[in-house]
Amino acid sequence: MSIPGFPHAMPVEGFLGGILIGAAAALMLLGSGRIAGISGIAARALTLNKSSLPIPAAWLFLAGLVFAAFLIDAYVVPVQSSFPPSTALLVAGGLLVGVGTQLGSGCTSGHGVCGMSRLSPRSLIATATFITSGMATVAITNALGWGW
Repeated sequence: MSIPGFPHAMPVEGFLGGILIGAAAALMLLGSGRIAGISGIAARALTLNKSSLPIPAAWLFLAGLVFAAFLIDAYVVPVQSSFPPSTALLVAGGLLVGVGTQLGSGCTSGHGVCGMSRLSPRSLIATATFITSGMATVAITNALGWGW
């Protein structure tokens, strides 16, 4: 199935991925009473913050994210990805995302998936900011010829 103007879109796979993300977030909330914000869970795994989530549970959650990606790639559909032509851009982007999660008190999974589903005003604003910033970044990098 293709979408006009988006020849490489994978809407069925995206829909199924959304269901899995929502199910994981719901299970995390129902099972532990915690929001499935990946930046917070990663910070807990690295002991950068204090929370009620046990450190081994944080590591298991992160390992599950990686393991699931390998399973999907191996058994469902190959994962297609592309990276910036420059390692420096990749590192700079990662650092900026890290700073942004600290400034925004969370990441796209915490605000965008969990916060929006709870109609959190802070998460609605944060998610609108993520999307707007992402669109601006793509427009600027493409205009400078840095797109890939």
